[in-house]
Amino acid sequence: MMKQVSISIIAYRNYNNIISIVKQINNFVVNLSKEIIVIDNTEPSHKNSEKIRIIESQNDTKVISMNGNVGFGKANNLAFKVSKGSYFITINPDILFHEDSISKIIDYMNHNPNIGAVIPKLVDKNHKLLPVYRRNITLWDIITRYINPFGIFNKRRYFHIMKDKDYDKPFNVPFAQGSFLVVRANIFKKIHGFDERYFMYLEDADLCRKINLVSKVMFFPYTTVVHLWQAGSHKNLRLMFIHITSMIKYFRKWGVR
Repeated sequence: MMKQVSISIIAYRNYNNIISIVKQINNFVVNLSKEIIVIDNTEPSHKNSEKIRIIESQNDTKVISMNGNVGFGKANNLAFKVSKGSYFITINPDILFHEDSISKIIDYMNHNPNIGAVIPKLVDKNHKLLPVYRRNITLWDIITRYINPFGIFNKRRYFHIMKDKDYDKPFNVPFAQGSFLVVRANIFKKIHGFDERYFMYLEDADLCRKINLVSKVMFFPYTTVVHLWQAGSHKNLRLMFIHITSMIKYFRKWGVR
C-alpha cells in the first residue's frame, strides 16, 4: 500500500537513540500514513537483539539488518528501494522534535510541486541556528574552514554558510545537511539517490547538487527541530580521514570551484 512518507533512519550501535527518535516520530506524526525504515549498520558482534526487538515493536517500523557498516548513502539507498512513500525522508537519530515538523513540510511541498527537497530550521540544544545551509563547497571553502588564522577569512566562511540570508523566509539551498531532509520520491529516483562512492560525509552535498539540477532544495523556516550535532570528524582521526577521502571524491566529480 502506498504511504505518504517513508522515513529512513540509519543505526550504528546507537540503539537508545534509535528507540528515542522512532518514538518521537510516532508521537508527533499522527495525521500522515507513514513507514519508518531502520537500516542497522551495526556489526554482528555489537548488535543488541533485545533493543532491536524494541525498535521493531514500534508502530509502522521495520528494521533491516546489515552485516556491517555499508555507509550512510548506501544504507539510505537500500531503505529507498523497499520504501513505498511519495516522500522519502532521511533523519539522523540525534534529532529532537518539538512538533509535527514532517506534516508541516509535506503540506508546504504539496502546495509547491516545483520543490524537490526541503530542510527545516535546525538548531542546537541552546536553540542557536546550526551552520548546515551552505553554498556548493569549493577547495577555497575547505582551506578557510580548517586554516583561518585570526579569523581573516571569516567573510568567505560566512558567505559559504549563507549568513547573508534571511532565515525568516524560504530560500534555495545548494548544499543542505542530510540530517533531516525531505525529498520527493520521484526526484530521489530520478537522480539515482545517493552516490554510494561516498562512505560518509559529502554524500548530502552531492545529493543536493543533483537535486538542484532538476528541481530545488529549499530551506523551510516555519518549523524547528533540534540537532544534537557531534561534528565527529573534528575530534576523531579516523573520521577525519574518511571526511578527507570524501572531499577528494567530491572534487574529482564536481571540480574544485
